Formats: sequence, structure tokens, C-alpha cells
Amino acid sequence: MSRDDFAPISGMVLPRFAGIATFMRLPHLSPAEAAGRAEVGLFGIPFDGATTNRPGARHGPRAVRDQSSLMRLVNGATGVAPYDLARVCDLGDVDVNPIDIADTMGRIERFVGEVVAGGIVPVAVGGDHLVSYPVLRVLGRRRPVGMVHVDAHGDTGDTYFGGQRLTHGTGFRRAIEDGVLDPRRTVQIGIRGSRYDADEYGWAVSQGVRIVDMEEVDRIGLDAVLAEARRVVGRGPTYLSFDVDALDPAYVPGTGTPEMGGFTSREALRLVRGLRGIDVVGADVVEVSPPLDPTGMTAMVGATVLFEALCLVAEALAVRRGVERAA
Repeated sequence: MSRDDFAPISGMVLPRFAGIATFMRLPHLSPAEAAGRAEVGLFGIPFDGATTNRPGARHGPRAVRDQSSLMRLVNGATGVAPYDLARVCDLGDVDVNPIDIADTMGRIERFVGEVVAGGIVPVAVGGDHLVSYPVLRVLGRRRPVGMVHVDAHGDTGDTYFGGQRLTHGTGFRRAIEDGVLDPRRTVQIGIRGSRYDADEYGWAVSQGVRIVDMEEVDRIGLDAVLAEARRVVGRGPTYLSFDVDALDPAYVPGTGTPEMGGFTSREALRLVRGLRGIDVVGADVVEVSPPLDPTGMTAMVGATVLFEALCLVAEALAVRRGVERAA
């Protein structure tokens, strides 16, 4: 297959409302078929069995696929043409177990392991936020990765409901404990809302996580926030995890745990675009719950952020490729 075979079908060739839905209208290949051929793989993780509030994110990947048909070939703000930089495909969905959290974590880890072993950068669409944890277990297996985490919540809690250690609010604590996520290279942006405890984020801070809550965002501005994010993650391999509840519920009503006072959609785009140049080795967009938003606008936000994340991943891949060739 040529590079053109790993690019979307143009809306000038087939109307964007036609055809079988895939992420960005890309070709669909299994991880085995894509190994050694594709360089970036988009895939869904339709699981929300670890959510503690409103469900529905299991339907997120399908809705984001549909809305992603509206994405074109070139980023109008940055000029990045991701399909000119990398061979990209839709890898389908992880075969999750909707009634067993632990089994699903294993299934995700095996799927992502196959993706990475095939030389493909993983870009996931959830699902609730626990799905990031097994992705990080793969990417950080040899060396812990840093992370830019955009969210209303820190997701570094310990246990819920009598000792449950695997929920959408505990995944990053588990990743830090497992040694696959470097807390001193982790920055969380947009944290806000009421808390269960005054020191709810004390553990994360004690581990070295840099939390930029919405009050600080308002105080210092997005340019300073982006500069801080770059300082924290440095030049090492970095994961981008974007929970759509980072945005104000006015823009994303279809999410499980909405919090007032979040980013506007324009600010969210500026935030992701401002991460250009970071060595992004994987990404996810999570917590799109289509049943809670009949307008489809939340899925549209998910699809747009996914495209922006794809641009970051493709640029970072091109840089790594250039460095390898020079060496």
C-alpha cells in the first residue's frame, strides 16, 4: 500500500455523509494487517464500566467516528497536513468486556501491545478515563513516559466504594505506582470543581505532579500554562490525555462528570495546538458520552481534538524519524 492508501477519502470524491464510518474516513486495518505499514493507528476503546457517575462513554468511539467525517486534510490554523507526514489508519475497536474491569484492562493492554510492537503510534478514543491506564502500561514499559493531562479532574484517587482500585478516577495513580508514568514529568491542566476532601490532590503533588488548576489558568493565561507544560515534560517521550470534561459543560454536555467553569472550545484548540514540538508518543481523547448529548456536539469536540492530537503525533513522529535518519 502506498502513502495515499493511508489517507482519508476526500469529501470531493465521496460525500462526507456517505460510506462506512471510520476515524477521519481512513482505511480500516487490524493491528496485524497494519504492522510494519501504518505509522499511526487510531482506535476505539468502547468501555465505561469504571465510571462513577453518568454512563454512556462506551458509545463514544462510534459517535466520534461519525463526527470525524467532518475533518479535512490540513490543519487550518497550523498548516500541518498529518497524512503527508505519516501513514495513518483506523485499527478498529478493542474487544472490551463490558462487565469485567480487570479483564478489559488486560484486553486493552494486549491490543496496544500488538499495536506498538507493529511500529505504530497509538491514538485512542474512549471510553471512560480508566482506559488510559493500560495504554500507559504499554508505552511506559521500558521507560516511564511524561504526560500532559487536560481534564477537570486529576484521576489520582486511591480507592472508591469500599476498596475498588480501578475506576476512571484512579488510573493515573495506578500508572505512577506501576512506574510507567513519571509524576515529575506530568502536568495536569484545567483541574477544578468541588472535592471529596480538602487534600484530595495531596498525594499527586507529593509525587511531583504539577497541577495547573483553572484558577491558575485564569491568573497566568494560556501562554504561560503552555510554557509551564513544556518545562515539566521536557524533551522526553510524552503522552497526551484529553478528557472532554476539561471544557465547560456549555460546550460538552455529553460527558459523565461535568464541571462548571471550564475551557471554551476555542481555548481547548489553542491549548492542544500550543503543545507542538513536544515528543508525543501516544494520545487519547476520552469521556464522550453521546446518549447525554442528542445534538452530537460533544462528539464533534472529541473528533476535533482528536484531529489536533493526530497533528501533534504526526509532527513528533516526523521529527523522530529525521533524528533516526541523521544518526
